[in-house]
Amino acid sequence: MTLIALNKPFQMMSQFSAHPSRATLADCVDVPGVYPAGRLDADSEGLLLLTDDGALQTRIADPKHKLAKTYLAQVEGVPDEAALGQLRAGVDLGDFKTLPAAVRLVGEPAWLWHRDPPIRYRAAIPTTWVELQIREGKNRQVRRMTAAVGYPTLRLIRVAIGGISLPELGLLPGQWGEVDVRMLGLSQKTSDVRSAIHVRNRQ
Repeated sequence: MTLIALNKPFQMMSQFSAHPSRATLADCVDVPGVYPAGRLDADSEGLLLLTDDGALQTRIADPKHKLAKTYLAQVEGVPDEAALGQLRAGVDLGDFKTLPAAVRLVGEPAWLWHRDPPIRYRAAIPTTWVELQIREGKNRQVRRMTAAVGYPTLRLIRVAIGGISLPELGLLPGQWGEVDVRMLGLSQKTSDVRSAIHVRNRQ
């Protein structure tokens, strides 16, 4: 069984098949027989897991298993307690109501890489970083949640799936490493289980 953690770059498609105008997973991962367990939209960045095991792929991707996924969202404006309370209680998005989320305001992490291109800077409108942990992962869910409470997401990074944490792995965009499947649900030191990081410069 192979489990790979990839830091998916901005605008990369979560697929190996060729795309007419965008990079794909094939541009940075050269391991045969692995497929993404879930996906990230092209305009989202961060942790994407790939595996060659179908049962594990389902276990990671299917919302019914309620595997926690943690995101950092840079939102427009400064969310007030009412908005944070809505996110924590569950947000009615029309077609479904989200499960309660763990939400907190955070500073911009020191480990965070610069995005190219950066978000559009607007001097009159501040931005805020919000950490959200959800257990569903439906299409564009985090973006829809923050927009529904009045704070649109400008940049979105998935930083953890279960116990696999992108900051602990130290992966830059386009880098990947093989990880132990036990990291998904067991508390272990990353240094004990991660393998060599394979760097691919796509410039």
